[in-house]
Amino acid sequence: MKRVFTILISGLTTFSYAQQLPQYSQWMFNQYQFNPAYAGTTPTWEAVSLYRYQWLGITDGPRTFTASVQGPLSKENMAVGGHVYTDITGPTRRVGFLASYAYHARLSENIKLSFGVAFGFNQWILDADKVTTYHPGDFYFSNGLLRSYDPDAQFGLYLYHPDWFFGVSLGQLLHNNLTFTTGLNTPQTWSGSYMEDHFYFTGGYTFRIGESWQIQPSALLKTGWPAPVKLDINLKTMYKETIWVGAGFRSQDAWSVMAGFKYKNMLSIGYSYDITHTDLRNYSTGSHEIMMGFTFGYGKPTDESTPSLE
Repeated sequence: MKRVFTILISGLTTFSYAQQLPQYSQWMFNQYQFNPAYAGTTPTWEAVSLYRYQWLGITDGPRTFTASVQGPLSKENMAVGGHVYTDITGPTRRVGFLASYAYHARLSENIKLSFGVAFGFNQWILDADKVTTYHPGDFYFSNGLLRSYDPDAQFGLYLYHPDWFFGVSLGQLLHNNLTFTTGLNTPQTWSGSYMEDHFYFTGGYTFRIGESWQIQPSALLKTGWPAPVKLDINLKTMYKETIWVGAGFRSQDAWSVMAGFKYKNMLSIGYSYDITHTDLRNYSTGSHEIMMGFTFGYGKPTDESTPSLE
């Protein structure tokens, strides 16, 4: 029976690559979630929450919620932050948190390079009551929730300028094996599945048109074995740094449209809708995503090297 358990969990984690580390359409507002080096790139503290409901129309489609806060310390070359998340797909659920530290080195008057690390913990949960087994009454699927507790880590680099940025980060750095248990005093069950390494490469540029308009193309490249490489390309237009509209394309997945506004440089609200261009369009009407951000306090003086794609 352990063999059946291994096959099931391996299939879930391999099939649902996006759920090992969730994907977002509005990732440019949520870069700290996958790159700890982003912390402290602005002079203010930022709190961002995001809710994503993926593949509407498909039963038990992925649902993701994240909340983060990060900002600079009084010393302008250091920053800290943390985030929590929950990601639900069918009978599986992942909950976790990470805390981070970043150091910023000035390379020139307007260019800085940040190094960031994050450490935390996550819990994978399989709801056995939602799994139908070949043999009724199977021991491993008759005990409610199966859990795997695992440490986690991230590392990232972030090069930024007032008009552009480039980032590289590595998620699930510890590459842990998922070992499930039904409780503190029950034996562990090795699943044969691992928290695979995930690489992220980001880049963006801001074109300023007069005093009111900005055009901001950006891209995110994601790779993690054995899933294929995914590329997100986005184009956002902003008016007076207050209102924005945009569109994006994610390879092997969907087109997206987005819009949002910022109120008095304190509150940001954004919405995006994904239009699936794969065979899933026969079953799903798309994906919804809502973003809310808060800006508060000043940890360091305003810096000319602050990136504008936020």
